Amino acid sequence: QVQLVESGGGLVQPGGSLRLSCAASGSIGGINVMGWYRQAPWKERELVATITSDDMTDYGDSVTGRFTISRDSAKNTVSLQMNSLKPEDTAVYYCNAETLFGVDGRFYGKDHWGKGTLVTVSS
Repeated sequence: QVQLVESGGGLVQPGGSLRLSCAASGSIGGINVMGWYRQAPWKERELVATITSDDMTDYGDSVTGRFTISRDSAKNTVSLQMNSLKPEDTAVYYCNAETLFGVDGRFYGKDHWGKGTLVTVSS
């Protein structure tokens, strides 16, 4: 199993910046992708950013150019630098990790989730 713990959420004014961190522990050797997702009240959970073990990144359309995801393999952490924050960025941000497992010679992905950290952008 993989355990994920997020930190860094809080209250920030529009236009401000915030940095989130996610620490992974447990059976982390099989992780191939980590990322951040967010969910606001009454909305579906959406992709924010992902990063692979060789530092390939992907971003959701709404955050491209404002957010940056990075990985620190030595500390088993992934971070999300959020700049130019907008009220619509307000959400619970969840850390995600995908591991691969095999069944009868075929491989499948399994998602692991943290408890989330709340980001509130408001004046």
